[in-house]
Amino acid sequence: MKANYLDDLNAPQREAVTTIKGPLMIIAGAGSGKTKVLTTRIAHLMNNGVDAFNILSLTFTNKAAKEMKERVEKILGGSEARNLYIGTFHSVFARLLRSDAPKLGYPSDFTIYDSDDAKSVVKTIVNELNLDDKHYKPNMVYNRISAAKNSLVSPEEYQHDYAIQQEDQRSSRPLIGKIYDMYAKRCFKNGAMDFDDLLYKMYVLLKGFPEVLAKYQHKFKYIMIDEYQDTNPAQYEIVKLLGAVHENICVVGDDAQSIYSFRGATIQNILQFEKDYDDVKVVKLEQNYRSTKSILNVANEVISKNKGQIEKNLWTDNHEGEKIKLIRTNTDNDEGKVVADTISEQKLRNHYDNKDFCILYRTNAQSRSFEENLRRSAIPYRIYGGLSFYQRKEIKDFIAYLRVIMNSRDEEAIKRIINYPVRGIGKTTIEKVSIYANDQNMTFWEVLERAKEFGFKGGTLEAIDGFVTMIQSFRVMLEKHNAYEVAVQVGKSTNIVKELFNDKTTEGLARYENIQELLNSIKEFTETPTEDGELLDDKTLGIYLQQITLLTDADNGKDEDSNVVKLMTIHAAKGLEFPIVFTVGLEESLFPSGMSINSREELEEERRLFYVAVTRAKTRLFLTYANSRYRFGQLQQNEPSRFLEEMPEEFIDRSYAGGGMRNTGPIGGGGASWGNMFDKKKAPAGPGAPASSASSSARPTPRPAAPAGYHVPSANFTADDPATMEAGMDVEHQKFGFGKILSLEGAINNRIATVMFPKGGGEKKIMLNYAKLMIVRNGG
Repeated sequence: MKANYLDDLNAPQREAVTTIKGPLMIIAGAGSGKTKVLTTRIAHLMNNGVDAFNILSLTFTNKAAKEMKERVEKILGGSEARNLYIGTFHSVFARLLRSDAPKLGYPSDFTIYDSDDAKSVVKTIVNELNLDDKHYKPNMVYNRISAAKNSLVSPEEYQHDYAIQQEDQRSSRPLIGKIYDMYAKRCFKNGAMDFDDLLYKMYVLLKGFPEVLAKYQHKFKYIMIDEYQDTNPAQYEIVKLLGAVHENICVVGDDAQSIYSFRGATIQNILQFEKDYDDVKVVKLEQNYRSTKSILNVANEVISKNKGQIEKNLWTDNHEGEKIKLIRTNTDNDEGKVVADTISEQKLRNHYDNKDFCILYRTNAQSRSFEENLRRSAIPYRIYGGLSFYQRKEIKDFIAYLRVIMNSRDEEAIKRIINYPVRGIGKTTIEKVSIYANDQNMTFWEVLERAKEFGFKGGTLEAIDGFVTMIQSFRVMLEKHNAYEVAVQVGKSTNIVKELFNDKTTEGLARYENIQELLNSIKEFTETPTEDGELLDDKTLGIYLQQITLLTDADNGKDEDSNVVKLMTIHAAKGLEFPIVFTVGLEESLFPSGMSINSREELEEERRLFYVAVTRAKTRLFLTYANSRYRFGQLQQNEPSRFLEEMPEEFIDRSYAGGGMRNTGPIGGGGASWGNMFDKKKAPAGPGAPASSASSSARPTPRPAAPAGYHVPSANFTADDPATMEAGMDVEHQKFGFGKILSLEGAINNRIATVMFPKGGGEKKIMLNYAKLMIVRNGG
């Protein structure tokens, strides 16, 4: 063990690490070395004689758990850290449930349904009840069930809770309780738990079986919870149960970064921690090692507007840094262009790599204009939070075979593969099997095994029997072969690999390569220790399936360290940091979201989200918004976000003109200058020249020159009637500048002009009723 592992801690960090006994709350501000404190504290516990098997450390991502375990190993040396119980709530509880699930009537090798599987079960039940799935949308119903489980509300309690029933009645969905009950029973019959069950069933296990609770209370003598502000009621209650005997419970978090209420997280868990335990020690980590003073001062000032928070003040010894660049653009497409241009400029001027940049937005739908402009600029990028590797169809199909091998009760997996590749078992046959299974209270698999008894004949019976025999042969093989060898055999016997190999289209080749990558991952799994540190002689298929099912969004980035610009929602960025950050779309009703400003609590969470976005930046921060944006098919005019008004003026640069975009003075039709956007009384007149008093034959008076690459419309710009336009005319476009009409086509009321814009991007087709042109008349 490193003898000096405490030496590089500051005073509050050292206090947090060396406080071993009793309840401890560590308020860890953004960039304050939280992970360093957590890992050093675990090492310190072990250095003081605490057995690794008696330490439980819960996180929210597998990535965080892995990093913590690696850091502890580095401090301690040796392999003792492998005996720690470090992992996400879901992965640790799944591991514990494997040994005790039979007490709840589940098999030890129960399937874990992801959200797609769960919604599929809901959709099936909605159809069985002859309900309109456009009214009882599976996604909405699933989210309602998820919220109930995270609040520890059982199906029975749900159906008998007056307030819940009244809420469902008001939304004209009175049967959600019935669907919840059927869903729970269906999952149980299938030997499956969804993500929320891993918490809910863990709570049921601990509450219903005192001997199990006592076992884990005495096993986990020291409990640590990361990101405590993100815990939901179920996680809170489980932690209280587990820590009730020793009360050596340490929670780490930052109320200013509580942004997951939509997932059921409640900020009250951290705000009220001091009331839950006697003699709670509170340590505040307020020194920020990440950001410049300018960035931190902006973050502190904005978050200070929140009333519901634990008082703290982040500070840093880092340099002052540049002011925060605030950029206004005409449209969302312009916003995408200025960001791409600024990235190119920063790379050229300051020698940054692509990986140094991150673009953060409030909603995934905003990524389009940035993608398009990055592609045009030949800047490689990656979107985080998109379709993960394990959510691709060919991967889910293949994994469904592995799931059925492990758990023949898994009806969702069977339905997915029973006729893939095609083997003559059609939709009608599948529906009949489902009906027989429900009527006889049997599993789907049991009906397949006894297909002849249920009247299936001829080719259909032969196909069913062939499928059953094949799955049984895989199961027998699993007894003597490892997960990789069985997976290879599945690929061969089902002809999945051959079918994809023979598909020579680009898509077919990509799917084939994805299957090969899946097989590679299974092979790698069989040859390395498990994520939770278990040393197994045989790497089981069940453990592999559990690991990939419990991957979080933050764990899906295989090329995380590759040299690409990263695009993601602010929610996905929590816990990350980048040298340069663009936080975009800072407009009212977008950020803050128009759906999240109906109460103080909602608005304060939006402000915390802005705080998270700002504190991701290390050296440079750009904030952008657009005057107009297409949303829901409509062009909307926007007001700047209220959060921009809350920033201290001395740290803001409102005159930045990077990437060729003009940012000072009015854009479009005059008005207040950008520098005084929020102070209407002091708004000076626009800098454009006054409208010409000459006749209409005079050439329009241009505005002062803008930086190259961006056209500022003439002060007296007025679109002309498309019917008056002819080929050969000189024209002006508000964005592309001056050009010449090469040709016109289409009816008078729907004319399309082909125009050459020498300085505005070359030849373009313009729909005149949509993007208007003004004829440039030479004065005489």
